[in-house]
Amino acid sequence: MPRVIDLLRQKGLSSAGARDAMATGKVRVCGVPVGDGGRECGAADLVYDPAAPRVVLGRDVAFLQVHPRWVIVWKPSGMLAVRAPGRDGEPTVVGAVARQLGKALAVHRLDEGTSGCMLVARDEEAQDRLKAIFERHEVERRYLAIASGRVPEEPRRVESVLIRDRGDGRRGSAIGHVGNGEGKPAVTVVRGLRPVRVGSMTATLVEATLETGRTHQVRIHLAEGGHPVLGDSLYGPRTVAEAFPRLALHAAVLGFTDPFDGVQVRWDTGLPDDIDRAVRGAAVPRG
Repeated sequence: MPRVIDLLRQKGLSSAGARDAMATGKVRVCGVPVGDGGRECGAADLVYDPAAPRVVLGRDVAFLQVHPRWVIVWKPSGMLAVRAPGRDGEPTVVGAVARQLGKALAVHRLDEGTSGCMLVARDEEAQDRLKAIFERHEVERRYLAIASGRVPEEPRRVESVLIRDRGDGRRGSAIGHVGNGEGKPAVTVVRGLRPVRVGSMTATLVEATLETGRTHQVRIHLAEGGHPVLGDSLYGPRTVAEAFPRLALHAAVLGFTDPFDGVQVRWDTGLPDDIDRAVRGAAVPRG
């Protein structure tokens, strides 16, 4: 499979021109801006648009699909999904959408360190209808992660009751109780895709499919199964937390039936640049 840089050269760009195009968000693979010319992709998946809006990779939200009632965006790692207490003034996904489109309301959230697909409503009715399909578990949500250790290829269904405090101040699975009635059932299907090596650490590229959508669900289920996500300082030991420059968790697939017109919507964005580099054995820049 050709590399991004080679496909751009075939389109007549010089190496310098290709690097500039990628750095400013003019190059997209599977709809998402990419900045790593070394990654491989099919020619049909790559789009070079010199007139595309400038996007600073790793900092800005990228719009994947804009609908009159909702929008699907690409959230960079390190950005808040919505405003957080004590962090007024920091950029958020909902705020970025509101600045571009005039109004934005949260439907679901991604952790600050998680990158990937996020759905945002553009009015109150859309928010209500979209939240309802999430609550009925009618949304396809698949994550890709680099998890420590060897995760088996055979799919494994992980079920637990998640509570806010498992006894050490962190969220986790209830053991023998439901946390004073606050526990919520959580189900994740986990399977290993391929072994990888990140520095000196043995790890696995993992797919995690949500049947429910609880806070930190993928991170908790992987960590409690002995395979915390690289870069996770909350649920992983120090060696795992320091093995990757950010939380190596990515919301790759988002699919649903539009509650307004019944149209099937599905985005499969694949791996972001940094996780892709790690999977293919290339160094991941820090900072």
